[in-house]
Amino acid sequence: MSEETWDIAPPPFDAGQALLTLKRWLRDQRVLAERGEGWCLGADLVLKLAPDGEALKLHLAKRPARTPEWDVFTLRSALDTRKLQDEIKRRLTRWKDEE
Repeated sequence: MSEETWDIAPPPFDAGQALLTLKRWLRDQRVLAERGEGWCLGADLVLKLAPDGEALKLHLAKRPARTPEWDVFTLRSALDTRKLQDEIKRRLTRWKDEE
């Protein structure tokens, strides 16, 4: 057997396409409503998305509030996007349980 290596690089990250995919995923959750600058849970802004050059910058509220504290995430790969989707699901579940 030959010792070939399978060094396959992941596809390059396209921030514009990732933004569209993430917005579509958020709509599919049917919990958040898209409003002007971000996404709201009820009347509280809990998520803001913005392109940042080759990446996406995302602000996610620690908990729903009129003036929330934000956790800032920078997405530079599909793996980062998937991890963020998991984090959003966890927070939505936790917020729902706290109500």
